[in-house]
Amino acid sequence: MSDRVAIITGGGRGIGRAVSIQLARDGYSIAALARNERELAETASLVVEGGAQCLILPTDVCDPEQVDRAVSAVVERFGRIDVLVNNAGVAPMGKVSEMPLETFEQCVRVNVNAVFYCCRAVLKVMAAEGSGIIVNISSVAAVDPFPGFAAYGATKAWVNTFTKALAGEVACHNVRVFAVAPGAVETSLLRSAVPDFPADQALAPSDVAEMVSALLDSRCRHASGEVICVKKS
Repeated sequence: MSDRVAIITGGGRGIGRAVSIQLARDGYSIAALARNERELAETASLVVEGGAQCLILPTDVCDPEQVDRAVSAVVERFGRIDVLVNNAGVAPMGKVSEMPLETFEQCVRVNVNAVFYCCRAVLKVMAAEGSGIIVNISSVAAVDPFPGFAAYGATKAWVNTFTKALAGEVACHNVRVFAVAPGAVETSLLRSAVPDFPADQALAPSDVAEMVSALLDSRCRHASGEVICVKKS
């Protein structure tokens, strides 16, 4: 059994699956959270093929009670939590004047509330352990949104500010906090929002996963609070 444990939200597909596979290769046991159990099982199969353990936890990260239960289950199974990757996200595209309120509210629930809930739950464990790393997946849309991405970009700007502020708050517990802000990534999330985006301009999910992996290295220990952009030039 690995003595390092990583929780990845949105772990059933896309960036979350790529991060799960990468961190498993890096020697972490994986706890993958998402709502779709079938997709989680597919991620788990790929992680286990690489020789790592994978606990799948069907979870709606917009529900703080479900988040708390999932974190408790990880501690019960593995005894510790070393890394949290807040990857779950939605990217609705549309004009503010035409966006349904439910679409906007869901964007805030997933991209903002869930990040807060997961950090809050995991930090109780990390503070007791005296160490930990949190990586929040943001987006370049936080500073340079496509037209139609006002709501999405604003939620990711919140992620960036939250990351910087939280890093200072938890430094006393030896917990580091980073954000990774990718450009367009070849995922179903991208294709549902921008179906015609040029494929040769999109990152692979593994590109983002490799950056997450790099931030876990001890050589980044003095860079807590940074937002790292990853995009094709």
